Amino acid sequence: MTTKIVAIQGNHPSKLNPISDTSIFLAYEIQKNYKIFYYEPKNLSIVNGKVIAKGFFIKFNYTTKSFYKIIKSQKIDLSHCKFILIRQDPPFNLEYISTTYILDTIKDKVKIINNPTAIRNVSEKLYSARYQKFMPYTLFSQDLDEIKKFFKKYKKVIIKPIHSYGGNDIYLFKKFNKNLISKIIKKHDHIMCQKFLPKISKGDKRVFLINGKVCGAISRVPKKGSFLSNMSKGAIPINIHLTKIEKKISEIIAKDLKKENIYFAGIDFIDQKLNGDINVTSPTGLKTLFDLSHKNLANLFWKGLKA
Repeated sequence: MTTKIVAIQGNHPSKLNPISDTSIFLAYEIQKNYKIFYYEPKNLSIVNGKVIAKGFFIKFNYTTKSFYKIIKSQKIDLSHCKFILIRQDPPFNLEYISTTYILDTIKDKVKIINNPTAIRNVSEKLYSARYQKFMPYTLFSQDLDEIKKFFKKYKKVIIKPIHSYGGNDIYLFKKFNKNLISKIIKKHDHIMCQKFLPKISKGDKRVFLINGKVCGAISRVPKKGSFLSNMSKGAIPINIHLTKIEKKISEIIAKDLKKENIYFAGIDFIDQKLNGDINVTSPTGLKTLFDLSHKNLANLFWKGLKA
């Protein structure tokens, strides 16, 4: 029997920032009509063929000092939920992958956003390789010879781990440094090398894609002296509009992601070029967009699911 429960798989609420967190914003929008059950990935199990999560029912509140209240700790059979939101942060490691396989076993009984099989298939940065004509010059490799050739051609290069997030372990190199790049490869295996775009100083654009449609965007301007546009790294968000080029590219990707069974995603642009981050694991920014423009995409998110 399906009950009016929305389960959220994510980092513990105590680690979330209510000012900007999208998981809280989505939960707050739907908790008038559904109970919210929250659990961490480590507390997900298959017990006698049933997918069981140990967590707690919770209420979120933007008007109180403590932004959440745990109502009751409990173990539940997730197949009885109406929706499950996969919202934990990357890295997309073996624990993350294991949870998608566990949730695969109930995806025909519960609407899971994003679809766990689709999350595995759409490997964020690597998935962007099919859109290289819209991107700055980009190399995916752990071959030092290939990386050295890339540096010879493009000089200033951004290096990113393929499976990280939030601006972590991103470096700007002005010349090839074999020792340091070797250390990055040892830690992360394949990396993404990209020609540096100086206009990042004016900000990037985060575009929100919901159910195959382009639904809104914000810009994030790095703090002075930084090239990182992540708000977790001090970037300042501002309200913006997309150019015709950015909108056209976004529409193409939105339609492709819908075919992949991705319901909610975020993509990023720098200087009208896709920067290769196609975020399907835990897209962020909806609360920030609402604060800047009063555009409530959480409402649109749930309407699209007929919640």
